[in-house]
Amino acid sequence: MSAPSVSPPSPGPPTDGLPLPRRYWAIAAILLAIAMSVLDSTIVNIALPSIARDFGATSAASIWVVNAYQLAILVVLLPLSSLGEVVGYRRVSQAGLAVFTLASLACAWAPTLLVLSIARLVQGLGAAGIVSVSGALVRFTYPQRLLGRAVGINAFVVATCAALGPTIASAVLAVAQWRWLFGINVPLGVITILIAIRALPETERTRRPLNPAGAALYAGTFGLLLSGLQSLAHHAATALALVQIGCGCGLGWLLARHELPRAAPLIPFDLLRIRVLSLSLATSVCSFMAQMAALVALPFEIQRLGHS
Repeated sequence: MSAPSVSPPSPGPPTDGLPLPRRYWAIAAILLAIAMSVLDSTIVNIALPSIARDFGATSAASIWVVNAYQLAILVVLLPLSSLGEVVGYRRVSQAGLAVFTLASLACAWAPTLLVLSIARLVQGLGAAGIVSVSGALVRFTYPQRLLGRAVGINAFVVATCAALGPTIASAVLAVAQWRWLFGINVPLGVITILIAIRALPETERTRRPLNPAGAALYAGTFGLLLSGLQSLAHHAATALALVQIGCGCGLGWLLARHELPRAAPLIPFDLLRIRVLSLSLATSVCSFMAQMAALVALPFEIQRLGHS
């Protein structure tokens, strides 16, 4: 598949979506990028027992292959979304695609579990760049009258890839090594980058300054909270884990104090005062926690019961 034969993007933002056929190529690039990033959040779970066995690692250690990816997405997702408003969503998406593709190659060739976990961390940074601006790119790709359909297609791809991740992983592992779960991203990533360069819309940039202090507080808050909870779950250095959680809560308080007065905050804390919204967010968090816990634990339990 070759890059589409369309004219280079104009310097100004589209007034009401992109013209055809460029619109189709743009949405193809957006959906391909999202599909790869979502699949890589679930596809590795099935391979964790094989990864642990190949590297001679414990089950608890191999879980960092998943944790590193999720941690990277968590700590930079909102800062990258805010950065997209300043430098352009197109640039953030393309940079994320490039980082994701190169990190996938590193994952496929990783000689140790530590190298694999670091490569997964970098891959998560790339995935965050993709996911953080995908909604904005969809908004500028489709005309207003078709925006609902575009958002629905985007949500359908996310849900489908999340559901099919374990099935696709099982199919790949039946005929190849676990390294191919990452290797397949390389040609797909190159194809997606070529399409994105030619087809993604150029969007208007805001003139507001960046918010490095808010981004640092946000990353520190969620990074410390997640790493502390992980240490508690693995019964490792309980005192240090409690210190991490305490520091994370303290940074979270500073983050709220820093962001509340801002006109364009990273996290709109004032929206949490809306009861329906706050309850919906809490429900979503609990639901995803239960879902991801099952997806990670089940492969090990199935192998313990004697199934491959």
